[in-house]
Amino acid sequence: MQQNGHQHGIVFVLFGFAGDLAWRLIMPALYQLYSNQDLPERFLLVGIDRLELSNEELAKRSEKFQGNRRSGERWPEFIRGIRSLRGDLSDPAIYQKLHELIKTQEHEWKEPAQRVYYMATPPFLFSAIAKELGAAGLHRYPQRSRIVVEKPLGHDIESYRAINEALKKNFQENQIFRIDHFLGKETVQNILALRFANPIFEPIWDRRYIDHVAITVAETLGVEHRGGYYDRAGALRDMVQNHLMQLFCLVAMEPPAAYEADDIRSRKMDVMHALRPISSDQVFQRAIRGQYGAGWIKGREVKGYRDEPGIAPDSSTETFAALKLYVDNWRWQDVPFYLRTGKRMAADVSEISIRFRPVPHRAFPASASEDSIPVSLVLRLQPKEEICLNFYVKEPGSRRRLHPVQMNFNYCETFKIETPPAYETLLRDVMAGDPGLFMRADQVEASWRLLMPVLDVWAENRPANFPNYAAGSTGPESADTLTAMDGHSWLTPLTTGMGQTSC
Repeated sequence: MQQNGHQHGIVFVLFGFAGDLAWRLIMPALYQLYSNQDLPERFLLVGIDRLELSNEELAKRSEKFQGNRRSGERWPEFIRGIRSLRGDLSDPAIYQKLHELIKTQEHEWKEPAQRVYYMATPPFLFSAIAKELGAAGLHRYPQRSRIVVEKPLGHDIESYRAINEALKKNFQENQIFRIDHFLGKETVQNILALRFANPIFEPIWDRRYIDHVAITVAETLGVEHRGGYYDRAGALRDMVQNHLMQLFCLVAMEPPAAYEADDIRSRKMDVMHALRPISSDQVFQRAIRGQYGAGWIKGREVKGYRDEPGIAPDSSTETFAALKLYVDNWRWQDVPFYLRTGKRMAADVSEISIRFRPVPHRAFPASASEDSIPVSLVLRLQPKEEICLNFYVKEPGSRRRLHPVQMNFNYCETFKIETPPAYETLLRDVMAGDPGLFMRADQVEASWRLLMPVLDVWAENRPANFPNYAAGSTGPESADTLTAMDGHSWLTPLTTGMGQTSC
């Protein structure tokens, strides 16, 4: 049953096995890979946690899990293959047990195994786990051992450097996989295909033809069960520092010489090097924050952020953040990139909107203006996975009247299948040892370096107007000012009428 080029058995070690992340995202992805026969026949999943999952709790989770999957018939078979170790993740004894378990399994398989160590734990445990893996000798064999770390990678640049230093003391850079689930989305990966496989786009992908770019990731959800974490993080750390910066780099990067991991990641790093810094005295002109209050979403009244469980009643944590960025190079000089993200917004929308410059001479009358519906290219990640080109044609029966039209490519309609969830794609790449969709250390540090002045100024200047947008709205008014001062507006309509397309 060997699939996808797996020539050796794989031992997948899941730290934080009893946690929410493990059972909400990682276990479903592993099971789907198993169901699709995308895992090797010799596969062992080892779950490690200080909490023990009782048979009743495991059965409860299994029942809920199967009810959420379209094909759960192989779940009992999959769950029987899991080994569980209970212990404190900072205790050397648990790593010795893991070492013995892997040695026993390799002896049974009669071959060395590929090893994946996945940290589905709070970030403060990353350094301790990496240290103990190294002390137990589990970090050896760089070609066969990989460690996966989840965001957030630190709380600021100093804490990130401490985590990274601990990782690099025990693992080489090519063994460290810093996961960002946005990069596993098919529509995100197709940004490169759209740009570099189609000669009609790349020649106009620069300051001569593009007026500005707007990247939006909006959620109707609040903080849900993540209040304790989110109140220490906020929108800038939780979404902008990783997800939105990754999307931004894919849009702004230069063509890679080859479609290879190191080349692509180096071109992303070139963008980070060219970013115009945000100085402390520019923060309030180039960065906007907001916090949602009570409001209505889809006909349901929802609480304000400060009334959510686990949130301080006077919290100054932002649930909305927007930035204006510039890339100082030949391709993008003085083209603004607007990034925004927010919780409890009017709609669930993730998209990249690219507005083209107006024609240099307008031959049609002013009544046929391009300002109301601009000529643009929209790369939509959700709720629909599609690419839309908005442009103008002449109306039938009229000599001069223009009418806006759309050319759409929809993934579901074209391929007749659902795109795989991001974690399935990323876990497959981890086990194959392909780092192309994962972040490199220098890129993460550059992102922190860019945002530190914003975080510092915000920390020193407590907002006086929080909450400053109602749940179910399009965010604070100041976000519109961020674009309006340049004569622009957000291209993404955050309206509840945006429906979802299903396959």
